[in-house]
Amino acid sequence: MKKLNFILTLIIASVLLINAAEDTDRSGAVVGEQAPSFSVVDAHGNMHSLEDFAGQWVILEWLNHGCPFVRKHYDGNNMQELQKKYTEKGVVWLSVVSSAPGTQGYMEPEETLQTAEEKGAVPTAILLDADGTMGRAYDARVTPQMYIINPDGILEYNGAIDDRPTSRVRDLEGAHNYVVAAMTSLMNGDPVEVTTNTPYGCTVKYE
Repeated sequence: MKKLNFILTLIIASVLLINAAEDTDRSGAVVGEQAPSFSVVDAHGNMHSLEDFAGQWVILEWLNHGCPFVRKHYDGNNMQELQKKYTEKGVVWLSVVSSAPGTQGYMEPEETLQTAEEKGAVPTAILLDADGTMGRAYDARVTPQMYIINPDGILEYNGAIDDRPTSRVRDLEGAHNYVVAAMTSLMNGDPVEVTTNTPYGCTVKYE
């Protein structure tokens, strides 16, 4: 029995060390600091870099249409309304798909565009981060995880889209949307009340 307990302890310790190593490998995006740079091709085959949007507000949305938490926001037309609202104000909205080939959420470019059209999505671009480079740079862990970058390239928000961590469309009503609250404050020149929190959703399907 003692030998078994010793072996189990070693296994648990090994798992913890592996997880710690994985966390160390993730540089992450820190509010108040320069947002990680990226260069990612979109579903149309065009390359986009953070530097391309210098002087503009940028919203990043991690996307996986197979995730029920994401479907909640698209089935309820919440995400599309936000995309339309902010792109009309000149904000750059980038939906980022970090699902690896063969995993939930991965789509070839043509299917990505077709799905966006069917759902009425209107982001500035849908970035196809199949190797997970951008996702890991931002330490994106779930879909939908949201980020706001100011015109100087500084990260202003990192976290959940709202305060209702469910997959039920009916819970959109009355939810406090952190992205809207943050953008309203930022565009009015006011301090953001909540700059970071724990996002909810499906884990990002990295390779």
